[in-house]
Amino acid sequence: MSSKVAVVRTRPETVLADIRRCMELAGVAGALDRSATTILKNNLSWHLMYPGANTTPWQLEGTILGLRAAGFDDLVCVENQTVVTSAERGEMYNKQRPVCEHYGVPIRYNFRPSDMRFEVYEPKSPMLVLDKIFPEGIRIPNYFHGKNVVHLPTVKCHIYTNTTGSMKNAFGGLLDNRRHYCHSQIHETLVDLLAIQKEIHTGVFSVMDGTTAGNGPGPRTMIPVAKNVMLASDDCVAIDAVAAKMMGFEPMDYKFIRLAHERGLGVGRFSEIEIVGDADAAAESWGFCTGDNAASSVGKLFWFGPLRWLQTLMFHTPIVYSFIFGSAIYHDRFWYPFRGKAVVDEWLANSQWGRLFGRYQPGTLETQPQRQVAN
Repeated sequence: MSSKVAVVRTRPETVLADIRRCMELAGVAGALDRSATTILKNNLSWHLMYPGANTTPWQLEGTILGLRAAGFDDLVCVENQTVVTSAERGEMYNKQRPVCEHYGVPIRYNFRPSDMRFEVYEPKSPMLVLDKIFPEGIRIPNYFHGKNVVHLPTVKCHIYTNTTGSMKNAFGGLLDNRRHYCHSQIHETLVDLLAIQKEIHTGVFSVMDGTTAGNGPGPRTMIPVAKNVMLASDDCVAIDAVAAKMMGFEPMDYKFIRLAHERGLGVGRFSEIEIVGDADAAAESWGFCTGDNAASSVGKLFWFGPLRWLQTLMFHTPIVYSFIFGSAIYHDRFWYPFRGKAVVDEWLANSQWGRLFGRYQPGTLETQPQRQVAN
């Protein structure tokens, strides 16, 4: 099985054209079904704007333009909501809604029954854990069947999976608000979800933003680092492996990548992946380190540590709301005001990507590749 990942260096002045080039290099035209609706599955790790945490407006706009240039006109953005993240606030604070409105792309919500319903799905592939976590049936949105999906993650670390990207992006889209039941077996869950995606979707593609990457205890409380790259691929495993390698990790050391590789769901071994575009960028190693924050240190005691035996009591009963409340207070009322806001302000003032975000208006950036002038 061969897989191709496009890696393209970019800058604010050319980012939309660079995203289109990245998608073309990765073979978007052959990866999706033009007769099917294409779901844009953006990433909202935090409703507050924080660099590296969420789908960027240029990532969303560039992907829309790249898809339409390739003949995919029937587009819809699908949002999910977590127990600690508001989709409605996030799409505004992160300037995603204005992009969709500018291009006439409707937004649907997987948590609104008027938009879609969660229904029991019986996978054809053998499951590692989902059938055991949800013995009453694995419920996924009925709207996703028979459609393409394009994932829009960012390059960042994650407290539970070390790195996160395309495979993790399906977690919020396909599972309902009981998805936290899966945290202690998150690696196997992501592999099961990828198998399900391959059964229900007419095509799967990913466009990953590494303009500002997230180092440290992600997906929220990170150190933003300008890396000026975009990635694209029709192989969720391969793009996650390349992003992990660029961050400084060995992809096959991480269970979700290794299991997916071993089950033939994609290519996780970096040496077996074809890099197209700016191959030298993919050879970089940034030396990232995930670490923990106060919230993850507590959570890991119950998900992976000595208090794991209390999981069902803590997370399958109303007691879970105390953890939800604690997480919201820690992230939104403590960490962001006292630490995060200064990081955001610095990024907005002094990073070229922060300045672009501050003035971002869809439809105003150059969309065509700049021509080289001969000497």
